[in-house]
Amino acid sequence: MAARPGSEGAGTAGPALDVSWVQGFSNKNLAFVSNQTVCYPCGNYILFLDIKTKKTRAVQCQTGQVGAFAANANSQVVAFSDRKLNPLIHIYTFPELRKLTELKGDAQLDYTLLAFSFKGPYLASYSSIPEFVLSVWNWQENLLLCSESQPGLTGTSLSFNPMNWQQLCFVAESSVTIWRIERSKDEHHLTRHPVELPDDHGTMSPHEDLFFPASRSDDPYYGPDLPVSAIAGLEGDEAETFVPRNCIKTSVHPTAHCWTATSEIYMGCKEGYVLAIDAEQYSVSVLQQKAPPEFMQKIADVVSYARREVQKKKGGKPSSLQKPVLLAMAFCNEGLYAAGSEGILIFYHIKDLQYEIKICADISQPISSLIFSPDYTSLLLVTDQGTVYSYRPAHSGEAVKLLDTSSSCFLAADFLTPGNNYCVSVTISGEVQVWSLEDGTFLSKLNLGIEATSMACCPSSNSVAVGTQIGQICFLDVTKAEAPRVVHRIFLSKLPVLSLHYDQSGQFLIARATEGHIFILDAHPSKSFQVLGYIVLADEVLHLSVTSDLKNDLVEVMVLLNVAEVQQARLEIFHLSSAMIADNDKYVNEQGMFNASDLKKEQYYLDCPLSSAVRLKDNIVYGYCTSAPFICKYHLSEENKLEDPSVFSSEKKIPSKQFGSGLLCLSPNSQWLAAAAKDGVLFIYNTSTLDILAQKHCHSYQGGGIRSMVFSLDGNFILVNGENDCALVCLKWKEIKETEVEEAALYWKSLRDILNKSTSDENSVLKSMAEWKFDPECTSKSHPVMEEDGNVPNTDDMTWIGQKIQKVMREETQRFAKQKEELQMGIKKLRETIQKMMHENEQVPDIEKLEHWEFNLDLEEQEQVQAEAEEDVARARRELEMEILSYCYLQDLIKYECWDDMCVKGRAVKCFHMDCEVRNYPLKERSKEELETLKKVLQLKQTEAADLQVQKKNLNSETALSEEEGEKAAGEVTDDGASLCLNGSLSSQYGGDTSILYHQCDLHTKEQKLNQTILLKDVIYKVKTAFNEEFDIVVQRKEQEIARVKERNLKIQEILEQLELQVEVWEPVLTDDEMPERALTVQDSEIKAEKYMTQEEKEQAELLAKLERERRLAATDDERLRALDDMMGGVLEIRREDILKMDIPPPDFISRPEDLWTEEEKKVFEEYEKKVNELNEGKEEYRQFLRNEWNKLEASIKETTQNFDEIVCKLSEKKLKSQMVIYQEELKIVNLIYALLLDEELETREAGLHKFLMKKKKEKVKGARQILTAKYGVEAYTDTYKDALQKEKSLEHGFMKQFAHVPGDLFEELLQLYKHRPESPRTETLLDTANPYVKGSPEDYQDALSLLMKAMDELDSPEHMPSGLDQSVWEHFCLARRNKMKSEELVKWKALALAEMQACHRRRVDENDKMKSELESTFQELTWVKEEKMKLQQNLTVQFLLKQGQVELGSTQIPEYRDAILIDRRVVEELNCTLAAQGEKKITAMVEFKDFSKGIIQLEWEHKKMKMQIQDLKEKARDIVILPISKDCQLFLTVQNYDAHIAQHLARMEQSLGIMDKLHKKNVKNHQKKVRELKKCIRLKEQANYELSLQLKEMLVSVSERMHIFEAADTRDISEKITRQRYQEIVKQKYLRNLIREQEKQLAILQSEIESCNPRTLHII
Repeated sequence: MAARPGSEGAGTAGPALDVSWVQGFSNKNLAFVSNQTVCYPCGNYILFLDIKTKKTRAVQCQTGQVGAFAANANSQVVAFSDRKLNPLIHIYTFPELRKLTELKGDAQLDYTLLAFSFKGPYLASYSSIPEFVLSVWNWQENLLLCSESQPGLTGTSLSFNPMNWQQLCFVAESSVTIWRIERSKDEHHLTRHPVELPDDHGTMSPHEDLFFPASRSDDPYYGPDLPVSAIAGLEGDEAETFVPRNCIKTSVHPTAHCWTATSEIYMGCKEGYVLAIDAEQYSVSVLQQKAPPEFMQKIADVVSYARREVQKKKGGKPSSLQKPVLLAMAFCNEGLYAAGSEGILIFYHIKDLQYEIKICADISQPISSLIFSPDYTSLLLVTDQGTVYSYRPAHSGEAVKLLDTSSSCFLAADFLTPGNNYCVSVTISGEVQVWSLEDGTFLSKLNLGIEATSMACCPSSNSVAVGTQIGQICFLDVTKAEAPRVVHRIFLSKLPVLSLHYDQSGQFLIARATEGHIFILDAHPSKSFQVLGYIVLADEVLHLSVTSDLKNDLVEVMVLLNVAEVQQARLEIFHLSSAMIADNDKYVNEQGMFNASDLKKEQYYLDCPLSSAVRLKDNIVYGYCTSAPFICKYHLSEENKLEDPSVFSSEKKIPSKQFGSGLLCLSPNSQWLAAAAKDGVLFIYNTSTLDILAQKHCHSYQGGGIRSMVFSLDGNFILVNGENDCALVCLKWKEIKETEVEEAALYWKSLRDILNKSTSDENSVLKSMAEWKFDPECTSKSHPVMEEDGNVPNTDDMTWIGQKIQKVMREETQRFAKQKEELQMGIKKLRETIQKMMHENEQVPDIEKLEHWEFNLDLEEQEQVQAEAEEDVARARRELEMEILSYCYLQDLIKYECWDDMCVKGRAVKCFHMDCEVRNYPLKERSKEELETLKKVLQLKQTEAADLQVQKKNLNSETALSEEEGEKAAGEVTDDGASLCLNGSLSSQYGGDTSILYHQCDLHTKEQKLNQTILLKDVIYKVKTAFNEEFDIVVQRKEQEIARVKERNLKIQEILEQLELQVEVWEPVLTDDEMPERALTVQDSEIKAEKYMTQEEKEQAELLAKLERERRLAATDDERLRALDDMMGGVLEIRREDILKMDIPPPDFISRPEDLWTEEEKKVFEEYEKKVNELNEGKEEYRQFLRNEWNKLEASIKETTQNFDEIVCKLSEKKLKSQMVIYQEELKIVNLIYALLLDEELETREAGLHKFLMKKKKEKVKGARQILTAKYGVEAYTDTYKDALQKEKSLEHGFMKQFAHVPGDLFEELLQLYKHRPESPRTETLLDTANPYVKGSPEDYQDALSLLMKAMDELDSPEHMPSGLDQSVWEHFCLARRNKMKSEELVKWKALALAEMQACHRRRVDENDKMKSELESTFQELTWVKEEKMKLQQNLTVQFLLKQGQVELGSTQIPEYRDAILIDRRVVEELNCTLAAQGEKKITAMVEFKDFSKGIIQLEWEHKKMKMQIQDLKEKARDIVILPISKDCQLFLTVQNYDAHIAQHLARMEQSLGIMDKLHKKNVKNHQKKVRELKKCIRLKEQANYELSLQLKEMLVSVSERMHIFEAADTRDISEKITRQRYQEIVKQKYLRNLIREQEKQLAILQSEIESCNPRTLHII
């Protein structure tokens, strides 16, 4: 398989490295780039594999590891992204492997997904954090068409619809989105359409909009029903996307998907469902349920049986079927192929939602992806383990293995002897591969089935050593490269084998393990790879380097050790010789460890900490520094060795351009030094000058850098494998000096001559070795334990070190067998003797018994056991102390919170004789902040009260007396009961000051409610304080009562003692609830466990007890007290109460018989009896006195305690009422807090709606601009389309003119041929394949035109030319017809483009209409929120106090008071008073109206009378008028002095004429003045009108611009009502102005007529 890179670059000038081949399979992302070639990313490379020839080519990503990857077989292009900062997308062509273009987007870190369209030059990409941007590119023109962001959404797969490139399917972990690419000429837009997936139970639930709930149920008490986002206090985008935890439903998790030919999507899910998604309607239907059918289970059983039979034949174990999960899908014409975790290829024949299942192949490995070839003849099955199978659906055969690589990372690689033909690699999972060195062809593979840790190839034979994690070394025979096999296995130890190293002569194999162990093995197969020995170093081994001295037959091993204490490195060098192989027992001890003196160890300290070091033959050491990127050069002298070593300083430091921990490797001829680090760049240095010969970026930092590298023996090749990128790169020299090549070849030739002598012999031995049957499970078993006789039954599973130890122990056991038997017999006798002594010890008295530990002969073991026990005790004591400390901390915390922090401790008081208990209110001391806040609120309340009083004084200063009296009367009625009722609590009666509170009906603002809450808390505190004061008084009284009872009980005790009665006296005590401080102190009587005391505490306690005993003895030894007790009974005088103790001694003769008494004795006896009777009577009287006193005391105690119980009962009732008052105030606080919470939620909702509205307005403006752009584009393109259509029509008319000279019959035939069209052109895709995505129509105009011209070539052939037509005319006709066809095709494509642009414009318009409806609904919601907020401020929750029986409810539900209005009682009473006053006024008015009506009637009668008189007078006047008398006669008759009258009348007329003349002149002057002023005003108005005309032009321009903006934004409907109202007002104002002008004109006309009539009137007069 050739792995030739498409484009490589040298690292530096001079010698350069070239990539010979690359192998690996890093992920399951594999794609066809042609019918016979697949490509896949591997590390820094894209590998192209020919599935027929199995040859491989490579393209390198020059900037590091390959990121996202995609290929298109139709266009034969490959796209991949790099993983640098601001990554690029590279497009390469196949098979040229030439870079076509680079796409640069806005991604900052990485691309995660790439996808090509089935046809057309389109590429989709998706970037990772922080952008999460989906972009669509035209890769041919290097254009970014469109992009959209999906913040925080990580994609798993991305694909185009093969039937329509304008649809994209984007799949995330638990969501699916269909993206639609809308095109309008050269503009592209991405629209998102999310798909609602079913939940994990396979059911579809309708989408619920939580930001705009569909229904709303408002409660009159609990307030409006708001969305959960407002309740959560969220605004902006978070409010729109917020979903509560209980509403989140877990959806299915898509794993694979594919498109169908009908633009549907089949999708497999992790839960086992198969979904069918309609990409047009964005709907989902479940195709396959979670539970498979019964026949599917039967098929699974059959497959399991077949697997077991196949594995039995192979000798392995059958793999069980896993839970079926679809991981891959592929669609073809026949149906759907699917595969998953169970490793079975299944074919679904689907019709609607019904399907049939057929099992096609079983590869027993989880299948991760399915890929059809472009011709749909083969289907690739890619597994999780890196194997690729090929399946041909047409043949229905078995899947054929196409690519057998490992998905595990390469661990190491090495060259197989002689180093120029083959190389071997091993993966972490334990797969060993053999490759051809020439072209990287895969030859064979061997799976060890165990985790590998290291690998090396032997120079002296074709054997390979592989180290494992469990400490084994497996030896492989690779004499036949096509069939490697395991021939031997050595189990060194249980420590992992970290690295394996051969010397150049192939004599020794050095194995490095953990904990400083280094094993030396014989590398020859003829010696069965014998373990020679091992050494143990003190520190951690970082690196190991082996140097061979072929002349002296010595091998020098240099070990780099880590010095943890200081920033230094330590080197230890030891020597191996061939004599150690010949006579191994001489150099090792019995346990297999080498003698230090035979190894000739040398030790050196270096000044810098190193991560890797290599040694040249001339004591020169190169090391890679860990603290800084330097390569240090050291020269080691022979002087400083183990004795007093000094620190060597570096002779030279070469700065390295790499970063991270480095690794060094030396070429076999020691002339080249390779350096690698975490950045993945390989540097080659010249060992003599340390100049850089070459560098190669063959791996990347993202892949972990370079794990290992190795030179071939001839120096021509270098194998480099990465840490985590699963890539193995073979490098070769591209440019190198001939001298260096000759030196390397000469060294390789000399070494080959030396090795050829033994290589053939060793290979023959290696071939003859039997194959090792390796069972991985045997390694997990522990090695057998040695029996008592020292024999080990089986050593196959034992480590080599264990076998050595067992051998030493067995030899010692055989050597000292007799001594062992004697010791066993002696121990047995000693055991019997001690048991006998212990039995005898049990029989002796306790004082003579010995302790059990005294019989223990092994005192050391006993001390050890005691020390272990003491350690356990100390550990347990520490644990207990820590536990006690935690409990103490918790105790202190609880004590501080519940006791120390309380200014009033919680306690109780109980009755003496009743089961009644009263507790006080525990109170914390109020903080300074609380007191300051309360002070500020009180000051604010006082200020508001003073301001309110001032306002009341200023308002209504003059009121009627009746109203004042009504107010006083209403106040007297309501002051008593209404104050408490409206206050809502009785706290004023229990110590609370309610005067400082706001009125419940005045709490409208947020600040007032907050202040009211603070004031209510203060009222509650005062109520509790007042009750606590009374409680303290009762507690003190109880203490006094207990003290009195105790005093009386002392007297009762004395009485009982005197009466010698055993009666229990009732004595009250305070309980723990009444004295809670007792709980804080622990009494000794409460401790049940024995107190642990140290030795010092014990001694101190004994001393105190001794002192107490001495004090008591000294107190009792008092001579004075003893004398007083002996003489007078301990008292100095006789008291009355001593009468009961008095006793008269009987006479001495009373012991004799009575008949022997004398008379005197009888008299004495009589006196004795008399005294005894008197004494008894006195005693009885005193006893009765004591009994009476006892009864009095008990009665007194009972009376006082009962009185106290009554006080406690009253206190209990008061506590109950105070608790009721506190609950009332707390209910107020709860209502206020709930109102504040509602207010805050409404504000949050309003702010969220405002932000949503602003967002939608911006979108609407953006949409309006898009509509305008689309509209202008459609209009512009319509003109272009019309021009093309007109041009097409003109061609037909031109044809008539051009061929008018042709004869008629030929012209008709040419016209038919001109109108004839070829068949519909088809694409070159084969129609007989299983490809379901074949389309008959081309993708663009150029493709359609080229197909049309190909179809026209046949019609233009001369055989279709009419007979008799000239050839030149025919050619001219063909050219005209081609032009006509081109024009028609152009018109057709322009019509399609125009239709697409119009459809885009319609979609924008529909989106704009939808946006309008959303805006209107948002406005309505915002209006509703404002109304609810206003209602919340006006409709207050008022708490009332109602007497029992005042309110009766038929049910427990609160009555509906939605339409009720709460007003103050005084308002009603004031209104009643006002109504009464208005009633009185009405009555007065009615009386006045009645009197006035009477006057009216009288006046009407008088009016009628006068009318009649007028009528009479008129008749008289008519009679007088009829008389023939002139005016002059009448005047002459009526006037007494007629001449004087005439003269007087003439004088008056002359005087009036003069006055009118003056007035006329004055009016003329005034009118002339007004005319001049009006002319001046006219000039000013003309100038102003000119300026206004200029402003009007500017305003018209501005108005036109605003009209355009207004039409673009299309907000006319939002303010339509306001505009209409404004327009009506303007029209109305204009009408009124016109009316005023007309009235002014009419008034002027009337005035002029009056002026003109005045002289005429005068003239008549």
